[in-house]
Amino acid sequence: MNREEKVFEFIKETRDMPLKFEELAVMLCVPKEEYPELEKILNSLLCDRKIKLTKNKRYKFLNDSSVYEGEFIGNNKGFGFVVSDSFDEDIFIAPEDTATAMNGDRVLFSVTGEKSGGKRRQGKITKVIERGNMTVVGTFMKNRNFGFVKSDDKKMSKDIFISKNNTMKAKDGQKVVCKLLTYGGYSKNPEGKIIEIIGFADEGDNDIVAVIKQYGLSEKFPKAVSREAENIPKEISASDLEERLDLREKTIVTIDGDDAKDLDDAISLEKDENGNYRLGVHIADVSHYVKEGSGLDKEAYERGTSVYLVDRVLPMLPRRLSNGICSLNPYEDRLTLSVFMTVDEKGNILDREFAKSVIRSKARLTYSKVSALIKNPGGEIPEEYIPLKSMLFEMKDLALILRNKRKKRGSLDFDFPECSIRLDEYNNPIEIKKYELDIANYIIEEFMLAANETVAEYVFWQNKPFIYRIHEEPDEEKTNKFLILAKNLGYRVKGKNGIHQQDLIKLQKECSGTKEERFIETMMLRSLMKAKYSPDNKGHFGLAAEYYCHFTSPIRRYPDLVIHRILKMIIENRFFGDVEEKYVDFTEKAANHSSKCEQNAEMAERDTNDMKKAEYMTYHIGEEYEGIISSVTSFGIFVELENTVEGIIRYKDIDEFFDFDEENYTASGRESGKIFRIGDMLKVRVFDAIPELKEIVFEIV
Repeated sequence: MNREEKVFEFIKETRDMPLKFEELAVMLCVPKEEYPELEKILNSLLCDRKIKLTKNKRYKFLNDSSVYEGEFIGNNKGFGFVVSDSFDEDIFIAPEDTATAMNGDRVLFSVTGEKSGGKRRQGKITKVIERGNMTVVGTFMKNRNFGFVKSDDKKMSKDIFISKNNTMKAKDGQKVVCKLLTYGGYSKNPEGKIIEIIGFADEGDNDIVAVIKQYGLSEKFPKAVSREAENIPKEISASDLEERLDLREKTIVTIDGDDAKDLDDAISLEKDENGNYRLGVHIADVSHYVKEGSGLDKEAYERGTSVYLVDRVLPMLPRRLSNGICSLNPYEDRLTLSVFMTVDEKGNILDREFAKSVIRSKARLTYSKVSALIKNPGGEIPEEYIPLKSMLFEMKDLALILRNKRKKRGSLDFDFPECSIRLDEYNNPIEIKKYELDIANYIIEEFMLAANETVAEYVFWQNKPFIYRIHEEPDEEKTNKFLILAKNLGYRVKGKNGIHQQDLIKLQKECSGTKEERFIETMMLRSLMKAKYSPDNKGHFGLAAEYYCHFTSPIRRYPDLVIHRILKMIIENRFFGDVEEKYVDFTEKAANHSSKCEQNAEMAERDTNDMKKAEYMTYHIGEEYEGIISSVTSFGIFVELENTVEGIIRYKDIDEFFDFDEENYTASGRESGKIFRIGDMLKVRVFDAIPELKEIVFEIV
């Protein structure tokens, strides 16, 4: 809870006793030198209509239940929605009620109509309290004496007017960055000023650069941060090894993708005389190099996560660290934070131990080669794999034990395909294929899950501030809709006192291999909450885990870095007093910020993938494919091909009127009676592909 929230909560709790400024300062223990800061906070709360100032200058809680706060999500048709913690579902905002709000703005709104007859609650924006975007990336459209910028963000409904003096002499069709000068309104376009010309989208990598700019990401690090990284030694010193467990003689290996360069996790496995497994998960000790409060730390916080775009990685840390001293490269001494778990033959973790350590990886293994070895043990084996063969098979055995135990307790798995896009030297897509997970992927997945749960449980019982990875129980209303949907398809799920993971797993098994499988899994996933970071342990519904965190990737995720610092301070008995008090506020702030960074990164990654998929399909116009209906909407159906490419078939392009059933996600032809539903197979022809819109258009064969 930050300062403003604390002040607001105090005024809210003392609502029956309005207080003057000096009284508030005394009761909140605010020193005189911080009075200006308190005054600033109170003015902000007044501006946001959370409190009011009475005639005799007392601050009072504003009990106005008709004004709420939320985030505005725009739509290219002019209307939008507000996502607010005050309501379980989004609030619909009609075009004439959006005021000057644009996608991503924090707003105050009032409810003007309650939901009825299947329609959402309706609201009206009363004030924009924080702008989500100060700049917009888009395509410049030139006119004789002025121009417009058409935003790449599909959630912006209006083009931005650019006067002749503010065009920077951009050419028609170029990608540009535009600074917003005004935000327009219902019947008025926003105005802007071009501050950067990216270039034409089909030249070089300008299309990817435009996405990077759109989401406020950055390839380059500030000079001061780069200098700080350059000053970090390339090799560990004798002083670095003090009070560390020396594991350099142990058989420890990394298993990653063929092209991975930031290796942040390594594993080891032994068996004791009782037949129990001694599993070691060794994670790069990034916190040894990235000191709290340093320039590197502040930049890592701002970035929140590494971003994996189709043709490049935007790392959270400079490559000197992420690919260098922090990467667990083979045959090199590296500092780590190790978790040792003793696991029995049923997958129960009998004991655990944490240690600051130093390792020297014995091999840099890949998913493809490890999987090939395990599936064909009698085949040809790479030389460096031969001495590791028995350990790899034991790893496979333990991974399957852990996986089975996880599934038995109710952990959910969704088999939605991921893709691999291969580009040529000119950044053109030349191959798209489904990325298949195999046994080696499962080994790393299960071992990392076990380490994450073990760390989260340990710190929880230490009762220390922490950043958990939570996945809250499903919303009751969404769950009920899904259960009705499943029932209409002939599947019964209990769900009387809230739905349980085992009920969903049973449903997955029942529909496995059927025509409805894809549809049910898609709707099941939509009915669940989104995972996020939180300072409060609320469990992880999807994993059926009581305690969970992200500990295993501090090179590319900021919460993992914070967790390493906390765990090391607990190990060294340094986590108490002022340090602990400071982390109470910081873990909440870092959790919220990291969740937003993660969502931003996911959208950027999806956009670059969709753009390159559309570009790839421009070479295949007129070709026919078998696909599966992946979504049914009010305006058309989406069809996904075997290689994960997805395109739309619009109803207006079919010679028939279709009725959309919102409850069952089906579309029915009025004349033919033809019904489209998720999971149906369909033969389609590629009609068009528009990379700048990230759109592929199919037609039915």
